Amino acid sequence: MIETKTITWFPACLVKDMPENGGACVRYGDSQIALFHFTRRNEWYATQNECPHRRQMALSRGMIGTSGDVPKVACPFHKKTFSLATGECLSGDECSLKTYPVKVENGWVYIGIDDEDE
Repeated sequence: MIETKTITWFPACLVKDMPENGGACVRYGDSQIALFHFTRRNEWYATQNECPHRRQMALSRGMIGTSGDVPKVACPFHKKTFSLATGECLSGDECSLKTYPVKVENGWVYIGIDDEDE
């Protein structure tokens, strides 16, 4: 039997309210989600906002860039880097980030939450 996850799309913000080539923290219930607008690549990403290295809510303020062709974010405190696409730690540590799907429709940015996140 194949299990399917139900995704709930919630409106996070208007596109015009997001900083270019940067991030912002979005609240969903009791969770903090880091939303990133990678303008140079015309891409959107969402991850947990908590850095798993030291458990600080800081990733939305991290610097984004690339490692090769992999979009990444660096924690502003510890400089640990993570793939925005997969959440994998690119700094050699075993910690990783939860990632969320993002879509843009009619000027709104939506983040997808699956039934396990509810």
